[in-house]
Amino acid sequence: MNSLTIFEFDKVVEAKAETTGYSVPSRVFNWLQIQCVGFDGEAPGWLKLTQLNGQVAIQVTSYVGVIRAPCGFQIEVLPKIGKDTSIDMARALLIEMLKCLAGFRHVKTSNADLIAVRMPLLEVFIREFLLAVGSLVKRGLRSDYVALQENLFSLRGRLLVSRQISQNLVRRDRFFTEHDEFSQDRAENRLIHTALRQVLAMCRSQENQRTARELSFVFAEVPLAADVSMDIQRIRLDRGMDHYESALEWAKLILGGLSPITGVGKHHAPSLLFPMEAVFEAYVEKHLAKQLRSDLVLKAQASSQHLVAHEDQKWFRLKPDLLVKQKQDTLLVLDTKWKLLDTSKKNGREKYQLSQSDFYQLYAYGHHYLEGTGDIVLIYPKTDAFNGPLPVFDFPKANGMRLWVLPFCLKTRRLELPATQQFTSVFQT
Repeated sequence: MNSLTIFEFDKVVEAKAETTGYSVPSRVFNWLQIQCVGFDGEAPGWLKLTQLNGQVAIQVTSYVGVIRAPCGFQIEVLPKIGKDTSIDMARALLIEMLKCLAGFRHVKTSNADLIAVRMPLLEVFIREFLLAVGSLVKRGLRSDYVALQENLFSLRGRLLVSRQISQNLVRRDRFFTEHDEFSQDRAENRLIHTALRQVLAMCRSQENQRTARELSFVFAEVPLAADVSMDIQRIRLDRGMDHYESALEWAKLILGGLSPITGVGKHHAPSLLFPMEAVFEAYVEKHLAKQLRSDLVLKAQASSQHLVAHEDQKWFRLKPDLLVKQKQDTLLVLDTKWKLLDTSKKNGREKYQLSQSDFYQLYAYGHHYLEGTGDIVLIYPKTDAFNGPLPVFDFPKANGMRLWVLPFCLKTRRLELPATQQFTSVFQT
């Protein structure tokens, strides 16, 4: 077995004779333990050491995507959206949600495609990259004039006098020149070719391997990138190069240049991991805007307010996820939280699994963005255990400010609203 599929917050242990549950080979488990330490002893946020049945275990936190060990072993981590979430549905939903992230809006795969092929997440990413490169190839690789310095038998271009003297003082038949050559050797092509080579080593799908080999042949005259980060800085999408954009976005991710999270330590292995908080926020932002009245706008990541002032300085910027605004007026303050609530856990100790710190945070947002009066909203994913708005929360000492806890349906892509005037006047029914 060279791969494993788990859900966020699942635990994995080292494979042994008596092991039960999710397990990985010893070499992979040892590498994961190194990742848990991180740089300078600072543990990363996406893995943590724990225990399972008295055995050392590693738990993936609220990050999803692909963890790839140096040996090639892959751990696919999918979002947990309920007790009986199937792998196929979770994978399809994740891809749909990733399309809302800025760097993944070029993903074209549909949910039906994913469910039909049952393709692991990394293979989905690779296929998307190969489709983008294939589309690019059909429109043609872009060439450019490249300055070349060569020691030639005939004078071509400009003679470099100093190099001619140092190299050819006794070689009267040679000319050290600099000349321009129309070539496909440009940063954009080098990056895509290098990513194709890396994909060949990563993918296991025979179809993906075949396609990658065919496309690599097209780039045979293009050298590999000697310095990936430098070539990324050299990217220049000239006029008529829009067809390069999608392939380059994938190439940068595959090469690790812009990977959200990468492996650490001596044995570096790129991983594609995404914090579900950010994925959920982007998903809600995109679809909630369509639910608003046409004269209202949804503003993301507002940051105009601060918690305190100190000696003419403003400290501790307050950044709610979303604001509903009508021109300059703020009507609603909303914050998204990727956490599964449970309405059956209503007692004073469990409190639906709500977090006290989230309430403090929204209380501060409401005081500064709504001047202490109005409605503030916490948005959580809708599940079987949380399928409708909770009764409103009142702040006894506040001037009419109220907090609502509402579910966002991941399937219908809509916020479930209470039947109150302040919401029916903001959202389309």
